[in-house]
Amino acid sequence: MSVPEELRYSEEHEWVSGLGGEDGIVTVGITAHAADALGEIVYLELTPSEGDAVEAGEPCGEVESTKSVSDLYSPVSGEITAINGAVVDEPKVINDDPYGEGWIFKVRISDEPGDLLDSAAYDKLIEEA
Repeated sequence: MSVPEELRYSEEHEWVSGLGGEDGIVTVGITAHAADALGEIVYLELTPSEGDAVEAGEPCGEVESTKSVSDLYSPVSGEITAINGAVVDEPKVINDDPYGEGWIFKVRISDEPGDLLDSAAYDKLIEEA
């Protein structure tokens, strides 16, 4: 399973794209490793709505699969600018395309995240798991 090099990762298996962009908006999803470990995702609940604030490391929803229910954590702090309604309606999209159409929400970051992993460090984390 390849870990995209252009993304940054949390230890809770969320990914972030778009760091350093002009508008300060990043996209967040869960990694292929997490989606694979969960099995078929059947339900996604986000607790914040568009316009709400999220804090890095804090729970912001739940992902339910045929195997278990897991908390979803925000890897960054800021304001939710968009929620991917397609994955809320059809969560299996996350299993099918976790780094593309399976994105979950977008955030206008308030602080540069300091503890996100690069692809090599995330690869090492999942190998040791």
